[in-house]
Amino acid sequence: MTTIDDAVLLRRDGRAGRITLNRPRTINALTHAMVRSIRTALDAWEHDDSVTTVVLDGAGERGLCAGGDVRAVHDEVRAGGGTASRQFWRDEYRLNARIAGYPKPYVALMDGLVMGGGVGLSAHGSVRVVTERSAVAMPETAIGFAPDVGGTYLLSRAPGELGTHLALTTSRMGAGDAVRAGFADHFVPAARLEEFTAALAVSEAAEAVREFAAPAPSGELAAQQDWIDHCYAANTVEEILDRLTASGVAEAGKAAEAIRGKSPTALKVTLSALRRARRLPGLGDVLEQEYRVISASLADPDLLEGIRAQVVDKDRTPRWTPSRLEGVSDADVERHFAPVADGGLGLV
Repeated sequence: MTTIDDAVLLRRDGRAGRITLNRPRTINALTHAMVRSIRTALDAWEHDDSVTTVVLDGAGERGLCAGGDVRAVHDEVRAGGGTASRQFWRDEYRLNARIAGYPKPYVALMDGLVMGGGVGLSAHGSVRVVTERSAVAMPETAIGFAPDVGGTYLLSRAPGELGTHLALTTSRMGAGDAVRAGFADHFVPAARLEEFTAALAVSEAAEAVREFAAPAPSGELAAQQDWIDHCYAANTVEEILDRLTASGVAEAGKAAEAIRGKSPTALKVTLSALRRARRLPGLGDVLEQEYRVISASLADPDLLEGIRAQVVDKDRTPRWTPSRLEGVSDADVERHFAPVADGGLGLV
């Protein structure tokens, strides 16, 4: 086994290059060192003719990746002002684009929990596999910022207004909903995942998929598309909440309750980011936009407060600033989309 970082295990398995995220106690939360290790492996394997497929999975029983290590971000922003965190995001987003454009099959095993940065490592791959244990989500508005790692690209291209619902509520998708929303391609039963992985060592990825993939279980969101499309087509978060509350649909009422607990600034920035992402031509353009958003969010009090409440102190009672949607001005939102001083990611 070749290991660049103990948190990322790299090895050859027949024709496959294997990447295993190896921080199971944190559900493989992603660090800057892990991002660099994965990028180094992808660069090396691209030019290795004996590697025909790259396979990504996560150690432990709970999931592929719970997202970026936001506890480390919290501590660094408080101590260092966010310079290192901004560089982490810069390298992470560039890795997301690298995965999307990788010239060999990139198979992501999205078993268990896959959130935030874990979505960025998996859902831009060419072969995205979920199981009945998969729970896929973009949870960023709950911790004071907007979906990133190309999440607004995927969400903005989900059917109808489904992506808006997922972004504002941070709802989790099971296998069927993840496939329908465009976050995954194939369903493989968890009991057959080990066999499927073994097949990738000796077979082409497409051949292994044909042998092991099965119809995905029915999702829950397809039947809710009508009220989702109506309510989330509104132009403001305030109007979305009004429509959800007035709809009389129980699920819509629960969605409104979930949204009201999120950061008002993050909600408004997220809605604007999704609408803008729909008009952008490709993933690189959207990642550039997300980098502008996260760079600006480093100056928002809600980023640290959200991480504090959810991850550090775990009191689940964030004190947002401002605390109400009407306190977030159009100028406050627009600031998040201004060009960045370092020129951006260089993807477009």
